[in-house]
Amino acid sequence: MNVELRHLRALAAIGDEGSITGAAAVLGISQPALSRTLDQLERRVGTRLVERTTRRLAFTTEGERLKERAHRILGELDDALAEAAGATRPLRIGFAWAALGEHTVDLLRGWRQEHPRTPVDVHHLTDPYTALLRGSVDAVFLRALPERAAPDLTVLPLYSEPRVAAVSRDDPLAARPDVTLGDLTGRTVVLCATAATTSSALWPAGSGPAATRVVSNVDEWLTSIATGEAVGITAEATRHSHPHPAVRYLPLTDAGPVTVHFLAPAVPGHPATAAFRDHVREALPATGTAHPVLSRKDARA
Repeated sequence: MNVELRHLRALAAIGDEGSITGAAAVLGISQPALSRTLDQLERRVGTRLVERTTRRLAFTTEGERLKERAHRILGELDDALAEAAGATRPLRIGFAWAALGEHTVDLLRGWRQEHPRTPVDVHHLTDPYTALLRGSVDAVFLRALPERAAPDLTVLPLYSEPRVAAVSRDDPLAARPDVTLGDLTGRTVVLCATAATTSSALWPAGSGPAATRVVSNVDEWLTSIATGEAVGITAEATRHSHPHPAVRYLPLTDAGPVTVHFLAPAVPGHPATAAFRDHVREALPATGTAHPVLSRKDARA
């Protein structure tokens, strides 16, 4: 097909920026030049990759798939060139919400002691799964598996984590030792867009929150709860990773646990990925068996 790196960089930049204008600026070329590069790539591949009009731009199914692979290919090339030049980079681990809670620090300290020449960079990401597909990170911790399975990834279930409720310290429930879903029925529940482990489906049919409110990050989530505007439901790790003086975390006795997973490419992009996975497996309280990524339907707790 005679596809060149400039074609892949163009496609990846369009995906990152969401527009021809933004991608052209990042690549340092003109918009007409970028459009020609995209047209040329589509002719060489033999299919439409990006549907574009004067008002909107959207990737086709084939374009979406190639875009994500382009990120991986370009990342692997950059890594290979760095290795050829004698440079090494840290192992990059991503997470969206609370990492591994109380286990995080001990796990990373243990790795540093056992592998002092292989540092680990931990990245708090809005969308760690997409970052993994693009090769921006080498592995991720997830509590909610992706909607669509990626055949070249594997997932290792690590351990089950109890759910907790989060309420304002001034809430009448704050004096309770624990709460149930029934105690939260009829309340406004705040949901965070970066943590997909909570929904109205937790409640039995015919009951549930009076309303849900979606916020974009953990700080907004905590503020909504601290001010008494809403209550929250989250994994127990949040209590360790995101304490707040005006928020009380309470055990939620009748909601199922959340499973924490470790995802990495079946063919690792970093030579230390497998060793880190084994370290995680040994350091945490319970382990599972690696298998292909499941659909969300199969993975719900």
